[in-house]
Amino acid sequence: MVIGVGVDIIEIARIQAALENPKTGERFRQRVFTAGEISYCERRRRTYESFAARFAAKEATIKALGQVAGWRDIEVSRVDGPPTLHLYGRARVRAEELGVQRILLSLSHSEDLAIAYVVAES
Repeated sequence: MVIGVGVDIIEIARIQAALENPKTGERFRQRVFTAGEISYCERRRRTYESFAARFAAKEATIKALGQVAGWRDIEVSRVDGPPTLHLYGRARVRAEELGVQRILLSLSHSEDLAIAYVVAES
């Protein structure tokens, strides 16, 4: 049964500008993304697209769970195959309260935009 659905779309240039800001870029990177996400994105040829897709995934997850969670409570990882979501802290507690058993994630991007779609199931 579907418990929640979330979608988010973001301009890649907006995330790039936030990350490249000389005064606040590093703080933004550390506040929003986990060490694993940073490592993954920085190895990619299209670094900013990867960061933007993960930012959109976090927003979509918050919408699917119907609760504000910390940015780093939601982690997108990709080893082999499709990307997956891992929940920690408040996001994990909220998912347990809702009876979430599985979270599906789809990411995509064009030259200008990144989008994420999340479905939480019981």
